Amino acid sequence: MQNKSVCEKKNYEAIFDNHFESMRNYMYYKCGDLQQAEDIVQDTFIKLWKNCAKVIFEKAKSYLYTIANNAFLNEIAHKKVVLEYEKGYSSNSDNQDPEFLLEEKEFMNKLQAVINSLPEKQREVFLLSRVEKKKYAEIAEIVGISVKGVEKRMSQALIILREKVGNI
Repeated sequence: MQNKSVCEKKNYEAIFDNHFESMRNYMYYKCGDLQQAEDIVQDTFIKLWKNCAKVIFEKAKSYLYTIANNAFLNEIAHKKVVLEYEKGYSSNSDNQDPEFLLEEKEFMNKLQAVINSLPEKQREVFLLSRVEKKKYAEIAEIVGISVKGVEKRMSQALIILREKVGNI
């Protein structure tokens, strides 16, 4: 029997019909913003369509959730960088040395790269805690693990960050 192709319209529509609502709910639980959740899921389905030839039909659901989760984490990371930049820029950018500003930008780029390189579960907990300012109990509920599990993931993320960024 031949494998189903995601590129066939009826198969793609079936994937969309079967997974859109549950993915939107999942993303809504992660971000707390229905419009953002819908945008992420719609973008995810667009990526699925663009890459349909590369995605095995049976793996489409996993592909969708991975892409959506990564998009969400990238949005959080981007917002963090923008907020940090605006905070630094507005506070005292007029009297800062250009060399300092360049070093600060390089540091932020390195920090962003290290955060992006964290294992997914650690990155998720780290960003929810440090960017979204969620309490460990809230994170545990969102992620579906115990508070101790959140503490462990956060501890592991901080160890990696200290190792890779601490030497600057």
